[in-house]
Amino acid sequence: MGDSQTWTAGPGTAERARSVLATAWSCAVTAQGGREELVGAHTVTDDGRVILHVPEDSALLTAAICAPRGEPAAVLEFADVAPVPLHSRIRARLWLAGWFAPEDGRLVFHATRVVLRRPSGAEAIGLDEFAAAAPDPLAAAEARLLTHLADAHPDAVERLTRLVRPESLHAATRVVPLALDRHGLTLRIERTRAHGDVRLTFHRPADDLAQLTERIHALLAQAATAGCPRALQRQRADGDR
Repeated sequence: MGDSQTWTAGPGTAERARSVLATAWSCAVTAQGGREELVGAHTVTDDGRVILHVPEDSALLTAAICAPRGEPAAVLEFADVAPVPLHSRIRARLWLAGWFAPEDGRLVFHATRVVLRRPSGAEAIGLDEFAAAAPDPLAAAEARLLTHLADAHPDAVERLTRLVRPESLHAATRVVPLALDRHGLTLRIERTRAHGDVRLTFHRPADDLAQLTERIHALLAQAATAGCPRALQRQRADGDR
């Protein structure tokens, strides 16, 4: 379930895909009819190529040597998992279809198709566009920043809900930070049997942590001039009974 206030001024699809690839710690490889989960075994080049570091006796390495070059011999899957505990933690999935080429004891993956799936749907990304895109400048710090915001500053999260339309907070049981990028902050609005996401955009993109701090403070200042949402007022009142 989504809310009408959800998706505005966010990263492009190629940038989002590169952010998923840059921050993923694990990947699933499907090749030769088998599937293998690899943790901490891949690196990413500046142009988005995935390099797998596998043992010499790896079945994937053997399959890459035997497979005909130029055919879609494998699919890599990367999951973008929200760092804050909440319902439906998978924010996106990235699939790369292509083939492996052995190189200096490593496997270099050559993509022939790139697809990013988000709650709004799946979208194919052009290979040149994917190679030219860069991850969001805040991607590497996002998990730490969101966890800190949720654990150490729940009062700030509550203040930010003053920027959310009251109808989006209807029947809300909890509001937690879901995602953060240079363009804005996304809040997850949890309900008993559903959830929705609401996007709070910055007045200007943030390219580093110093700019991000200023953007968050600007949102909080804006929230300070807004009234407390009735939905959360009722929620607190019900909790006090």
